[in-house]
Amino acid sequence: MFTLFHHPFCPHSRFIRLIAGEYGLDIKLVEERSWERREAFLLLNAAGTTPVMVDDEQPPIPGAAIIAEYVDEAYGAEMGPKRLMPETISERVEVRRLMAWFNEKFFEEVSHPLVTERIYKRFMSEENGGGAPSADVMRAAKANVRYHLAYIGWLAQTRNFLAGDRLTYADLAAAAHLSAIDYLGDVPWSEDDAAKAWYARVKSRPSFRPLLSEWLAGVPASRTYVDLDF
Repeated sequence: MFTLFHHPFCPHSRFIRLIAGEYGLDIKLVEERSWERREAFLLLNAAGTTPVMVDDEQPPIPGAAIIAEYVDEAYGAEMGPKRLMPETISERVEVRRLMAWFNEKFFEEVSHPLVTERIYKRFMSEENGGGAPSADVMRAAKANVRYHLAYIGWLAQTRNFLAGDRLTYADLAAAAHLSAIDYLGDVPWSEDDAAKAWYARVKSRPSFRPLLSEWLAGVPASRTYVDLDF
């Protein structure tokens, strides 16, 4: 069994949970509020960010990209056609490019500011950055999500999945970030039918069920969050 230090609304943590679900990995979840900067957690990851995976036989594995590569190296080959990284170099480059797009660019421009302002700040002390959400930050993030959604829609129209013919890490990374802000009702699904149809396919997978079953007290999920036919 692996232990995953995560936060339920950390998009990178959601990405790793989806990977674990697709690969059938048994993981124990430990919620970590990274802004508290616990000394024991900093010993696992000096950067103080989630997720961190702990395998008793390995050093702590910090960060979504490193965990994803570790899982592929350790378990990918035995998954056969269900492997989440393709075999050819060019296909793997495209998956990694899109992983970086969502885990870095989308995160910086959309999911991180919205999750921080609308969820994390509710639990942060004032000295750690808590307080009222910034309307300007949220307005900018909501504007940014529109061009990201259009890009997803373009990819979904030109390919079977985002990076090619089959499900890969690229789809799970995109879906993880979208799921965090879809909970908040901040995805304008009516603006792109192709992106919406792609997300519905990924959201319907069994690996998604644990995410859809989680709720945050005081912050109800949007109407579209659990609806598979939204």
